[in-house]
Amino acid sequence: MMPLLNRLLRYGLVGGAAAAVHIIVLLLLGPLMSLSLANPIAFLAASMAGYLGHALLTFREETGGRQFARRWLLLQYMVNLSVCALLPLLQAPTLVLVFTPTLLNAVIWSRAARFSAKAREHQNGQPPLLHADDLGLAEGVDAAILDLAQSGRLHGASLLVNGPSATAAVDTWRDLADPPPLSLHVCLTEGHGLPDSPDLPTGFGRLLLASLLPWQRQRIAPQLRAVLLQQIRRYRQLTGLRQIRLDGHQHIHLVPLVLDAVLDLSRSESITWVRTTRESLPEGLSLRLWWRSLQTGGLIKWMILQLLSGLAIPRLRQAGLATNRRFAGVLFSGSMFGTAFRRSWETAYSSMAVDRASQPVVLIHPALPNAALGMDQAAFQQSVAFFNSTNRQKEWASAQKL
Repeated sequence: MMPLLNRLLRYGLVGGAAAAVHIIVLLLLGPLMSLSLANPIAFLAASMAGYLGHALLTFREETGGRQFARRWLLLQYMVNLSVCALLPLLQAPTLVLVFTPTLLNAVIWSRAARFSAKAREHQNGQPPLLHADDLGLAEGVDAAILDLAQSGRLHGASLLVNGPSATAAVDTWRDLADPPPLSLHVCLTEGHGLPDSPDLPTGFGRLLLASLLPWQRQRIAPQLRAVLLQQIRRYRQLTGLRQIRLDGHQHIHLVPLVLDAVLDLSRSESITWVRTTRESLPEGLSLRLWWRSLQTGGLIKWMILQLLSGLAIPRLRQAGLATNRRFAGVLFSGSMFGTAFRRSWETAYSSMAVDRASQPVVLIHPALPNAALGMDQAAFQQSVAFFNSTNRQKEWASAQKL
């Protein structure tokens, strides 16, 4: 009983302080502008006071003294503004006008506290596995990946079997004292095509559209099977591995048409694990980082891949294939360094112990400077542009600090 009373007392103190902030700001701004403009500004100041107070005081057991994710402030502000504008139009009684925002705030901040508590559980749980894509794409890419593997920071890598340096990369990988697991990095959007597959390679969008069009599915499905079989055989030739862990260049394996082919081959080709990209939004990101994600298309990509992973996971389970429980690396794809990397890493923690096949995966794309110079410039044009960015070295440096 006492903890509840203590919580209610703290909630009341913070609520009272927020109300005081609202009144003070309103009194200060009242002489300077119209009430219709001053009140939303005052309400925003009060919302910020409540946001900080409830995180740092009322729900400190759940937050550990850290702020709520900023989206809860935005949600609280928008909901309250909408409700306060709507209720008078509905001619709601005075009690409803007064207590509805109070109840809504209690629900929102309680939900924010539970979200923070869950995030803290994850951070205190099982750490994720650090994974690098594009081994075999170029010597400069391989060198950075191998450096992280040799230092024990990297827990897996995906092999681009038709990449220019794939053979040398696998030879060096085998020489590591304790080489992490390799995965087949299915590539359908770049590289050299096969004679009997004229429609491949092609773009992510085209394959996604083809998944919805029956006549396109009929045309492309046999070509997908042929390309997948070629890459599977090449993977086995290079690695000597029978069982296959599989993911995709630009996550192309999650496109329904491609996933159909993967599942169709899973039994005959001993595919045992397929990567999915179910990624929780990190806490504690600045507006600048959210803007970066929006500018680079990461947020849109995140939404698409959340949907595709949601569709893929039940199908993988039904087929008896393992997959990772959580993931990080889409929202800030191409810029997984600094705070974005740290917050993504923390969010990817698992709150419970799971076997390796189910452990969360954090994806990076590290490379040495000028790594793109060693690539097949004609066949991997998208990757050349991607690896020309200095972000590749920043990702490498961030991973080295783990």
